[in-house]
Amino acid sequence: MPSQARSQAQVFVCPLEGECYLLNASPDLRTQILSASLLNPAHPPRHTPIAGVLLTSADVDSVVGLLHLREFQPLQIYSTPSIQRILLEDNHIFRVLDRASPPAVWHDVPVNTWFPLGTGKSSTGESSVRSRMVPLGSAYPDYVSEDLRRALAPGEAVTGLVLAQGGKQIFYAPALPGRSEEWKDWARSSELCLLDGTFWDENELISAGVGSKTAREIGHVPLSGADGLLAQCDFARRGRRVLIHINNTNPILDEESPEHRAVRDAGWEIAYDGMSFEV
Repeated sequence: MPSQARSQAQVFVCPLEGECYLLNASPDLRTQILSASLLNPAHPPRHTPIAGVLLTSADVDSVVGLLHLREFQPLQIYSTPSIQRILLEDNHIFRVLDRASPPAVWHDVPVNTWFPLGTGKSSTGESSVRSRMVPLGSAYPDYVSEDLRRALAPGEAVTGLVLAQGGKQIFYAPALPGRSEEWKDWARSSELCLLDGTFWDENELISAGVGSKTAREIGHVPLSGADGLLAQCDFARRGRRVLIHINNTNPILDEESPEHRAVRDAGWEIAYDGMSFEV
């Protein structure tokens, strides 16, 4: 099967030279840092260009890489209040990030509210990069305790992320549960969209014999079908549309498959390790 090598989905943005932010923290983060020159330390052994992490959910694929960032470096972590509670109250292992000097700083980010990111300033003295977490619906991960789950805000479980600077905009959503329509407006108005490409078919895991739930039951709209992601995003493009977070059962990974051709013919790109963008 002709296909490019891909690790777990990981994206980072660098609004300034030497100042980068991770969008979630994948299990493969250590290897990904070593392979990305922009993330290499300028002053070993403890320096890092990674200034912070923005978390869009508490899914294992989104948070476990935080443990690779525990080695005594200052770190800003942005998430909804509910995601922070899951990681610090239900999973005490993430408190290892407090060993840094200074310790990691956790920022509670309310949904649908702009917040500043980074040290760069605009001509008015405000942060040159603005960010916003857009609620996407869905449920919290199965590992969250029932007691805590009942106390969490339903709208904070899974979010998309908007990054805006100088009239340009990125929309990032590695998980699209299909329970909200608001994300489409952000996708339409963005120069770059990085969207959920996890599954091609609704029953993909069941057909492959590796699971018992449908794509939507685990929080992902499939790409195909009358109400799939390709059909939902059949609007005039302002910029580039890229599929990320692609499961290894997804036939679009086979570059000779009809599914791969359908995605490319529809104007989508398929993410691969080392892919870069300039917005």
